[in-house]
Amino acid sequence: MAENDRAGDGGVVAGIDVGGTFTDLILIDGRDGGKVRIAKTPTTPANQAFGVVSALAEAGPPVDRIDLIVHGTTTTTNAVLERRLARTGMITTRGFRDIIELGRRTRPQPYGMTGVFVPVIPRNLRLEVDERVLASGAIRTPLDEAGVRAAVQRLLAEGCEALVIHFLHSYANPAHERRAAEVAAEIWPNSYVTTGHALLSEAREFERGVTAAVNASVQPILERYVERLRRELETRGYIRDFLIMNGNGGMISARFVAREAAKTVMSGPASGVIAAAYTGRRAGLCDLVTYDMGGTSTDVALIRNAQPSVSNETEIEYAMPIHVPMVDVHTVGAGGGSIARVDASGLIQIGPESAGAVPGPICYGRGGTEPTITDANLVLGRLDPARLLAVDVPVGVDQVRDIFAERIGRATGLDGVAAAGAALRLANMKMAGAIRMVSVSRGHDPRDFVLFAFGGAGPLHATALARELGLPKVLVPARPGITNALGCVVADLRHDFVNTLNRPVATLDEAEATAVLEQHRADGAALIAKEAVRPSTIRYAHSADMQFVGQTHILNVPLPSAAVSRAVLQDLFEKAYFARFKVALPEIRANLVNLNTSVSGVRPDVDLSALIDPGGRATTIAGALRGRRPVWFDGGWHDTPVYDREKLPLDALVAGPAILEQLDATTVIEPSDRASSDADGNILIEIGKG
Repeated sequence: MAENDRAGDGGVVAGIDVGGTFTDLILIDGRDGGKVRIAKTPTTPANQAFGVVSALAEAGPPVDRIDLIVHGTTTTTNAVLERRLARTGMITTRGFRDIIELGRRTRPQPYGMTGVFVPVIPRNLRLEVDERVLASGAIRTPLDEAGVRAAVQRLLAEGCEALVIHFLHSYANPAHERRAAEVAAEIWPNSYVTTGHALLSEAREFERGVTAAVNASVQPILERYVERLRRELETRGYIRDFLIMNGNGGMISARFVAREAAKTVMSGPASGVIAAAYTGRRAGLCDLVTYDMGGTSTDVALIRNAQPSVSNETEIEYAMPIHVPMVDVHTVGAGGGSIARVDASGLIQIGPESAGAVPGPICYGRGGTEPTITDANLVLGRLDPARLLAVDVPVGVDQVRDIFAERIGRATGLDGVAAAGAALRLANMKMAGAIRMVSVSRGHDPRDFVLFAFGGAGPLHATALARELGLPKVLVPARPGITNALGCVVADLRHDFVNTLNRPVATLDEAEATAVLEQHRADGAALIAKEAVRPSTIRYAHSADMQFVGQTHILNVPLPSAAVSRAVLQDLFEKAYFARFKVALPEIRANLVNLNTSVSGVRPDVDLSALIDPGGRATTIAGALRGRRPVWFDGGWHDTPVYDREKLPLDALVAGPAILEQLDATTVIEPSDRASSDADGNILIEIGKG
């Protein structure tokens, strides 16, 4: 594929996000005054590339006119969660092959002796060789290169496609891992060889080993997908490079993405949070709780001062920590396609089973028979059956209501409408719990934040959640159903670095620590220079992972610059510790565990005011009225006006109850709430102000 021609201002940029149900696209045409095109097509799980090219075709312009494609993918996320991983082998230090299985002495279930844990790499594919590096970096036992060759041959004979080399204390001295990789490269038939230190140069053998194992096991899967997508695009005339979203909220060239494939886990949710931060900053609302409800799950995250929270300690599932920087997103299994059912004790349950894209909710007419949250919204009048996307065979509201009565109502004594209402309330409670996990459980008062609601189903539930949690306002972006795709358009290039020092601050070599951060800056700038897009500027952010001596858990502390000072480190850590725990411990020494750097290539600003065509807006609110219909609120039906959101004037004030409909989402404004618009076309709903 030819080198990208440095697409920037004036070009045609497409952002594409593959979700569990729909593949969303937003295209901004800089050659046509910033004209925006959007598309939503069903996701094609068997080969996501087909859904991507289908969305591009629906958007309109020929693919060969597009200057840059940025893509958020769920390929690696799904592979990890569904354990559809490449067969992978590990070579490790003798006596330590069970580290990734022993873990941290936790249990899959907090009570009882039940639970199943399957390590990423099975024990028979974890082989040991003689070598030993001490925590100081000194070599105690030289590397047995003949043993490495024998282990590589054995793993190839076992049918392994990818290889992990994970030695003890390689973060302190990676010489053995590097030499073992050179030996393996002489025999291994492909490039799928991951060394633990190269991906994660920090202490803790379990986390580093699992992260490396995940990376190796998804490398072949991601690269095959990228190549399939590349071929599909090339046959349609797109011969440039394209970018892939990483889980840290930044982008990387598709040419390089498979090298550190683990970093694309949570790619899709991260792009939505980046778009929320960007939109909120333009709207003057910098403290947000993001709420992304899609077809299969709901993702929530916290944004403070327009900066998404990023964590180096994401655990995708039990005993599967992926310790690379990722936007800190909490996920629950409650989406539009989540199935409502009655369990053996007679209680209504929501999810985690989902109808997915196929067969989907009952109302999509693709063969679905189990009632879902989307079906409940249809029964309760919140969705218009005539405006549902991707419906194969229309299904009547009466039929869906009867299924609720049969599947839910028979066991609970409720009619179809009440059963749908109960399912909706239960789903809202489940999602409210997820928001508490990213706010209250971390010491934040939800009332200090604005709820940023997006995803195809988020605006349907947002006001109910805000009322449940006490949030005063809800911000619904101009294109809520394609916000994740928008994140691909506005995201910056980004590379993250981490190095373990693990020394008391009082004995820290300031020059050595500063040199580590300066090297991060140089390495990041060099990587960004290789990318296909030229940023407008490069931004550096430094932080330290710290703890009091004797503690286990670490606290991330932002640093003002790359110049490291013992006094500044101690002071910043004590302030951060007090802010988090409201406890001052000046008599205990601080310990510096890791130094981190994020290097971002900042891209030019994107004007969001054209996301909804300004020329299509009516002059009065009456001009946007589509009609009225009964909508269920709080146990009763209300005669409710329905507006075409894309026609609402920017100065409109809408009192609840009301429904705002657009191609990519439906927004519910409950009784006693009030909504207004801003210059970018965002809707700001004030709870209890109607």
